[in-house]
Amino acid sequence: MSDNVTQVTDESFAELLENSDTPVLIDFFATWCGPCTAIAPILDEFAGENSDKLKVVKLNVDENPKTPAKYGVRGIPTLILFNQGKEVDKVVGMTSKDNLEKMLAGV
Repeated sequence: MSDNVTQVTDESFAELLENSDTPVLIDFFATWCGPCTAIAPILDEFAGENSDKLKVVKLNVDENPKTPAKYGVRGIPTLILFNQGKEVDKVVGMTSKDNLEKMLAGV
């Protein structure tokens, strides 16, 4: 994990989402997932460049099954953008930094 992206659990994500004054982008991942590993540096760079505009967090789906089930995560990586506690955008699979920027611009 980097300084820009933190790992959360089912419990800590619910609390973060409830108390966040900025949008939250969550990356649902697993350690064995190749595309999840490939997208990690993109998310880290995006998080660093936008640290004043949003929080980027990762949730391991193998260790935390409640949150993925709650949001209908069926494939990984899945990225969900929340604003004011509500889901506003979702991407399943590998994506580009440009697409992440478009997601953020929409909130």
